[in-house]
Amino acid sequence: MDYLRDPQAIYARSFAIIREEANLSRFSAEEQAIAIRMIHACGMTDLVDDLIISSGFVDSALAALRAGKPIFVDAEMVKHGVISRTLSAQNEIICMLNDLRAREIGIAQGITRSAGAVELWQPELQDALVAIGNAPTALFHLLELIDGGGPKPAAIIACPVGFVGAAESKAELAANSRGIPFITIKRRRGGSAMAAAVVNALAGDMP
Repeated sequence: MDYLRDPQAIYARSFAIIREEANLSRFSAEEQAIAIRMIHACGMTDLVDDLIISSGFVDSALAALRAGKPIFVDAEMVKHGVISRTLSAQNEIICMLNDLRAREIGIAQGITRSAGAVELWQPELQDALVAIGNAPTALFHLLELIDGGGPKPAAIIACPVGFVGAAESKAELAANSRGIPFITIKRRRGGSAMAAAVVNALAGDMP
């Protein structure tokens, strides 16, 4: 069969196609690098139509990474999707979803295990980077914690996906970011691969 075999050539051609098909003109060079990674992760060039990148997101997220702050993620898939060797400060990637305490908190408070895991982020959450790629309840609960006076992360990558709460949680963040720079995708689309893609772009693709 006749197909492209060289991995570097495949990457180069993929990114070239994305630039040809996606209108990236409203984004800065740094934001374009992030958008390209996200599109590459999902195969949908029209993703740019739903992509929101707030002012200061790139600078705040990069500062957190370069300072060695932890990266809090809501799902193991996000954690494993991050290319850890590109994290020059060797940032710890923390997922608390499988911590038994997350389940206990969920039962005690009548919330999901994903939301319970967010409770466990609090001791190190201040000025950290958050990447949510799966659970809308994780994003909702993070915003509730902040509204209650809890610690604020440096930046939020908000890509929860699904049919219940995904669009609504992202819309809440976009309407009121609580002063925190963020990136998100409107409506139902999202996913762990796209959340990890943002971190990978920040760590390895900045102009």
